[in-house]
Amino acid sequence: MSDTVEIQVSPETVGMRLDKLLAEALPDISRSRLKALIKDSNVSVTSLGATKTIKSPSYSVKSGEIFSVTTPEPESAEPLAENIPLDIIFEDDHLIVVNKPAGMVVHPAAGSPSETLVNALLYHCGDSLSGIGGVKRPGIVHRIDKETSGLLVMAKHDKAHTGLSEQFAAHTTERRYIAVCKGHPTPLSGRIEGDIARHPVDRKRMAVTERGGRWAVTHYRALTTYAQNGTALATQIECKLETGRTHQIRVHMAHIGHPLIGDPVYGSKNRLSNKVKGPVRASLQSFSRQALHAKSLGFIHPISGEAFKFDSDLPYDIKQLLEALDSYRV
Repeated sequence: MSDTVEIQVSPETVGMRLDKLLAEALPDISRSRLKALIKDSNVSVTSLGATKTIKSPSYSVKSGEIFSVTTPEPESAEPLAENIPLDIIFEDDHLIVVNKPAGMVVHPAAGSPSETLVNALLYHCGDSLSGIGGVKRPGIVHRIDKETSGLLVMAKHDKAHTGLSEQFAAHTTERRYIAVCKGHPTPLSGRIEGDIARHPVDRKRMAVTERGGRWAVTHYRALTTYAQNGTALATQIECKLETGRTHQIRVHMAHIGHPLIGDPVYGSKNRLSNKVKGPVRASLQSFSRQALHAKSLGFIHPISGEAFKFDSDLPYDIKQLLEALDSYRV
């Protein structure tokens, strides 16, 4: 059911842009959504007994005008709601934090139209979704790769979506990952900075580039190193993101010569399993995804202002990998 509210121009708001007037009067609706409502003929003005539709967000409001804003019933999302189990870490009326398993795509796309995290959230959240941009869907503010596991936060309505998006854009969120890379990075802790863009030849890959990319910074530190007879095998590392570019950790670690174990895209051709024998070799050969887990996530709740931080356990496959490597711990 649509909802209509009236807003009267006060003396102190005369001359203000229409979209700014509405944003101040309706703080629960994002400014981008209000602009869309204006352009879609959902805002009218009454003055001196006459009413007309206003379609320009920059319209300058005048004394005595009364604006009517109609918010249509949110449209149903195009992706289908699917009853897929979710590992929910936290949920309230405004947002939901989930621990995504490896193998699940975040958002439907041409190659993955179903069985995604969004499909699962549409089923789980149901009527608690009040709409993002006029559509009943969860607000995706960040993503992790299909074969990366770990924590993600999604918004349930426009105001929460805007608040979270601003934090991610300003790089004020805290995101820490656990990964297992090949070899021992030198130094064992450091800062990797390099613009990331599409690979000039293989468009399915990303690469560090000198021009045309987006600024990206990854901080890493070694947690445990593994070696055999003086030969560096692997390192368990913690990575902290300043930015969140596509494949960022995978690209940056490969760029410094230490790709993640199991990475099918950025891993080197020389298999680490060739350097060891027995159960450890079998464990390495069977690890078929990048060894990367989004372990912790911190942000300010966009509605309450409370500082939140969530942590998740390592998934079973990475635990098994680390247990197999433990006999080579340095």
